Amino acid sequence: MRVVVIGGTGHVGSYLVPRLVRGGHDVIVLSRGEREAYHPDAAWSKVRRMRVDRDAEDAAGTFGNTVAELGADAVVDLVCFTEDSARALATALRGRVGLLLHCGTIWVHGPLAQVPVTEDAPREPWGEYGTAKAAIEAYLIGEARRGGTPATVLHAGHIVGPGWAPCNPVGNFDLDVFGAIARGEEVALPNFGLETLHHVHADDVAQAFERALHRRSAAVGESFHATSPQALTTRGFAEAVAGWFGLEPRLRFEPFDSWAATVDPEAAETSREHLEHSPVMSIEKARTLLGYAPRYSSLQAVRESLAWQIAAGAVNTNGHSLAG
Repeated sequence: MRVVVIGGTGHVGSYLVPRLVRGGHDVIVLSRGEREAYHPDAAWSKVRRMRVDRDAEDAAGTFGNTVAELGADAVVDLVCFTEDSARALATALRGRVGLLLHCGTIWVHGPLAQVPVTEDAPREPWGEYGTAKAAIEAYLIGEARRGGTPATVLHAGHIVGPGWAPCNPVGNFDLDVFGAIARGEEVALPNFGLETLHHVHADDVAQAFERALHRRSAAVGESFHATSPQALTTRGFAEAVAGWFGLEPRLRFEPFDSWAATVDPEAAETSREHLEHSPVMSIEKARTLLGYAPRYSSLQAVRESLAWQIAAGAVNTNGHSLAG
């Protein structure tokens, strides 16, 4: 099968592309620059790479045809962020491709009434990113169910893995939060530490895409959550991280606004977005229909990512090492 991967050198693509090559597929990767994949893999020697500026081609109205002319059996779109861009691609691929796989986000869900949330829960997204992704999902799934371009949407959680800064126990990407815990320092958590985060290893997201590709009849016209099996409370997350360094956690709890006043405004806003979403996702649909079987728990995925950051010198642990 010929598979075109748009944005294939990013974090998910770095795992997905070698999976597809090892599965015997003819893979073409489209990317804006010439950045190498996050991880070296001999499989990349068998990949055809094309440099394409999607934004420029979307503006010119040519991107969809550029992809369609590659004669793919399936297209994996990892970097689409507007409904107009999704429409242009799907329209160009109509009748010319067997499956369009789109990378969505769990932020298509807004405030959750019942958890774990399933894919058929009403969509009430907020924020520019989640709202745009929900519009893309609605269009693509509607298109597929009306007999247009066959499409599937996979909603990734908080992606982590080597080379990627993991979302930390306060809901932002400040690596020194991990460093402070590792050094045995007291760390403030917003509120009572009961909000949730739902991570996923990038390779598990890649696995979900690969399984959807191979189970087309079950995947077309459907959306699926791609996360680890369980979410983490921020308190439980911080306690686990301390345990990795053989330490008892030193935590205190502050009202969000008081806590936010002590950190960088951009980091505070990132935390607000994560904690107000507090995702807890069900993956039962992906397990049942796609055979999705994540290899990593949330903690295992974050630990591997953190170990990479420590080895790269990005986290000051004051000499403390990850136990085990």
